Amino acid sequence: MTAAGFLAVDSGGSGLRVAVGVPGRPPSARGESREPVRTGARGIDPAHLMAQLLPLARELTARAGLDELSTAVVGAAGFATLGDALRAELPGLLARELGVRSVALAADAVTAYVGALGPRPGAVVAAGTGLIAIGTDLRRWHRADGWGHLLGDCGGGAWIGRAGLEAALRAHDGRDGGSAALRAGAEEQFGPLPGLPGLLYPRSDRPALLASFAPRVAACAPHDPVAAGILRAAARAVAESAAAVCPASGAAEVALTGGLFNMGDPLLVPVREEFADRLPRARLVPAEGDPLHGCVRIAGELAAERLTLPGESAMLHIIRT
Repeated sequence: MTAAGFLAVDSGGSGLRVAVGVPGRPPSARGESREPVRTGARGIDPAHLMAQLLPLARELTARAGLDELSTAVVGAAGFATLGDALRAELPGLLARELGVRSVALAADAVTAYVGALGPRPGAVVAAGTGLIAIGTDLRRWHRADGWGHLLGDCGGGAWIGRAGLEAALRAHDGRDGGSAALRAGAEEQFGPLPGLPGLLYPRSDRPALLASFAPRVAACAPHDPVAAGILRAAARAVAESAAAVCPASGAAEVALTGGLFNMGDPLLVPVREEFADRLPRARLVPAEGDPLHGCVRIAGELAAERLTLPGESAMLHIIRT
């Protein structure tokens, strides 16, 4: 049997992804749940998170042959604004149920950052349905955007999809700025366009529905100037957010992470051009890993008592019992 191990948890929109292992080594066992953690009047629900996590953690600990879990890192979507109950209750629950003595609770942007770059200065833009940029000089965290599809997330999947559907509706109406190609794509995906508001507005998953049209915009961009212009504007927004959080001194490294960038050259080519214009001293580097990888990295640093990342309550909250 191996001695004390770590527990790494990535809590996102599709549920929990969990890994356990020995600090300083790759995870020994992984698992996942398929149910997102509930949020309510108190924010993210610690009891609901634990109800899903405990069976997974115990199963994976046994599978990995660990005696105990001494360190836990939980990265959670919405933690920065909805994490009060987690900060108040989760460390105690983890200590009582699993014997954990050191806990790090983190915003998912922080775990995405550490997964992509590791614990060093730089900036990361994480983009899927939404978009957030986060950077650090190892003294404090800097955040830009991530304000949701109604107030921001500029350049993210929902933003691109909404702009593409607006261009489709402009073509339907005969207004300037329309795109016949995007109109055809929208009709193929959603049906007759007069029915689009009734399909979209009542949905609780509006951002995801909007983002589902973003790949159509990318597919049209090589031959449609309106679609290409939407992706150029998205690229500009990505570069603007990165510039807002990038450390001012030195030639910073910047990584792009998240499913949005899987759209390939229609988005990545203008992104590189915008970065060259707005952040000429920055160096775009490949993301090394995902948010769960970031949780594992933080767990290793925390267990070894060499964590150098800034501790801020809303971003990275450290508790030792």
